[in-house]
Amino acid sequence: MVAKIQKTLQEALQKLDIVVPENINVERSRRSEHGHFSTNIAMLLAKELRRPPMKIAQEIVEAVTDLPPGVAKIDFIAPGFINFTLSYKSLQSVVTEILEKGRDFGRSSVGKGVKAQVEFVSANPTGPLTVGHGRQAVLGDCIARILEWNGYDVDREYYYNDAGRQMRILGHSTYVRYRQLLGSTEELPEDHYQGEYIVDIAREIMNQHGDKFKDDPENVIFQKSAEKAVFKDIEKTLDELDIKFDSFYNEKSLYEDGHIDDVLRRLAEKDATYEKDGAIWFRAGNYGAADDRVLWKSVVDEATYRLPDIAYHETKIQRGYEFVVDIFGADHHATYPDVMAGLKALGHDTDKIKVLIHQFVTLTRGGEKVKMSTRKATYVTLSELTEEVGKDVVRFFFIMRGAKSHLNFDLELAKTEGEENPVFYLQYAHARIASILRNAVHKKIALDESCNLDLLNEDETISLLETMGEFSDIVQLCLNSLEPHHITVYLHKLAAAFHKFYTVQRVISEDAALTRVRLTLVRAVKTVLANGLSLIGVSAPEKM
Repeated sequence: MVAKIQKTLQEALQKLDIVVPENINVERSRRSEHGHFSTNIAMLLAKELRRPPMKIAQEIVEAVTDLPPGVAKIDFIAPGFINFTLSYKSLQSVVTEILEKGRDFGRSSVGKGVKAQVEFVSANPTGPLTVGHGRQAVLGDCIARILEWNGYDVDREYYYNDAGRQMRILGHSTYVRYRQLLGSTEELPEDHYQGEYIVDIAREIMNQHGDKFKDDPENVIFQKSAEKAVFKDIEKTLDELDIKFDSFYNEKSLYEDGHIDDVLRRLAEKDATYEKDGAIWFRAGNYGAADDRVLWKSVVDEATYRLPDIAYHETKIQRGYEFVVDIFGADHHATYPDVMAGLKALGHDTDKIKVLIHQFVTLTRGGEKVKMSTRKATYVTLSELTEEVGKDVVRFFFIMRGAKSHLNFDLELAKTEGEENPVFYLQYAHARIASILRNAVHKKIALDESCNLDLLNEDETISLLETMGEFSDIVQLCLNSLEPHHITVYLHKLAAAFHKFYTVQRVISEDAALTRVRLTLVRAVKTVLANGLSLIGVSAPEKM
C-alpha cells in the first residue's frame, strides 16, 4: 500500500509542476482517526516552495483524482499532514491474505541472494555466560531471524580469544584450585577467577591425574581443560535459549596464518602507521576516527586488541559477506570506530558493516539490584536465569526495550503468570484462540474461508483488522532499524486488540454466518501472533 500511495503523491506533484523528491515518506498513522497512512511531504516542501504547508497539502489533495485501490479517503490536517484512510474492504481483505500466506505472511525477499553475517556474544571462554551476556545473545539471534525472514542467507558467528592474559589467569586459577584440592593452603589471588566452576574443573583434573601436575603450574592442561569446560557450558547455555552458531572464529588463527603481520605491512605501505616510543601507531584520525591509536605495544611486544579486530573484520569481507552486523556492549562504543578506520585504510568499503551498541542490563529481585562481578563470582549466570524464569521470558524481556536503552530485568515480574507479564499476555492470546478453534471443531463448525468478510464491521473488529494489517510494515521497520523490540511492542498491541475484541464480541454464537467469519478472523490473528513470536524465538503455545 505504501508504494501505491507514494505513486499517487508523485503523480499529484507532477500535475502541480512540483519537482518530485527522491523519496516521499509515507508511514502508518499513530492514530486511526487521522487515517491509516500519512505523509509530511507538504511540510518538507514548504521552505522550497515558500508557501504554507497547509496550502501545499490542500493543493496536493485536490490534485489527486484517482485514489489507490483500497483507499477510501484522502484529507489533510494541521500543520500539513496528508492522510489516507483505507476502505473497510481493504481492511477486511487482510484476513484472506494472512490465511493464504500462512507462515509466510509478513515475509519478504528483499535480501534474497545476499550473504550476511551476524557476530554476537563473542565472550572469551573465561567463565559462564552471565545475565550481562544474555541481552546480546538474544538481540543477535533475533536480528539474524529478522534477516532470514527477509530472505538473507545468514551465518551466526562467535569470535573469541583463547590466548592472552585473561586466559593465562584462567589457567593459573585452575592450577591453584587443583593444588588446594590436594591439600595446599595457598590462597587464590584476588585478581583470579573465584567461581565454583573453577573448582569443578580442577577436581576433574585431579580425578583423572591425581597429583601428577601439583608442581607444574605452566602445564597446558590447566588452561586447556578450563577452556574446554567453559566453552561446553557456554554452548549448553546458548542451546537452552535456542541459539546456535554456524561458526566459531578463533583470534589466534589470525596470528598463525600471518594475517596480523600482513595487515601491519599493508598499513605501513600506505603510510597509515608510524613508530613512536617503540610502539606502532595507526593514523586513525586520518580515516574518520577521533585519535591515532597504538596497534602494537612496545612494553610487552604484543598487539592491542584493535589490530586483530581489524584483521578479523577484513576476513569477513574476504569471506564474501555482503552485509555484516556486529553487536557490541556499551563498553565498545569508543573502540569500534578505530576498527572501521582500519578497514578504510586498507581500502575496504565499510558501508556494508553495521555496528549495534547495546546498553547494559540491571537485574532486580524484590526491587533490589543484584550486584554482579564475573571475577568475584557474584553473578547470576544466564543458565540460572533461564532455569528460573524460562526460555521464552528471558528472550522476550531482553528485547522489550531498544538496544540503546538501559534494560531493567525484573525477576519478580518475569516469574508472574498473569496479564502484567507481557509474555504471558501474548501467549495467552494465542492459546485462547487455539481453544476457541478446538471448541469449534468439537461443535463440528466448519473452519474454512467461505464466509462474508463484510460482517467484520464493529469498532473493536475494525481496530483488530487495522492492527493485523500493520505486521508487514513492522517487520520492515525491524529490518531497516535492526531493532527487534518493535516486534514486542507490536505483538502487545495486537494481543490487546484481540482481547478487547474477544471481550465485546462472541466468536461462537447462534448466528452461523457471524460465527464462521469470526472464526476465520481469529485464525488469522493466531497466524500473525505465531509469526511474530517466531521472529523473536518465543513459543506460541496451543494450551496454557
